[in-house]
Amino acid sequence: MLVGSARPPIAAADVKIYTQPPPAFEEVAVVNAYSRSVFQPGGQHSIDTVIARLKQRAAKLGANGLILGDFSDVQTTSLGTGVGTDSYTHNSSISLGVGGAFGIFKKTGRGRAIYVPPG
Repeated sequence: MLVGSARPPIAAADVKIYTQPPPAFEEVAVVNAYSRSVFQPGGQHSIDTVIARLKQRAAKLGANGLILGDFSDVQTTSLGTGVGTDSYTHNSSISLGVGGAFGIFKKTGRGRAIYVPPG
């Protein structure tokens, strides 16, 4: 969401990450990104992917800085399956069943794309 003036695009590698706002800056946009992972919420790799995507979005707007915001994990889908079998004889029966499920998680991140003047 653009909240200021966009500038010509720059390389994502030129976007500096800030955990606290620098002394002087102009706000350009609020940017969001996400990464998906299977079986469990994403760890550091998912966070790194989200940050890289946030930097790409900021760079497209000409922002040379990014103030990191909130990160969260949400389970978006759960997939499961199961199988079973029964066996009968004249004096007994046997039943066997197996099932399993796994989740697909989405790590989301938000940041403020900013322009920090040189100097």
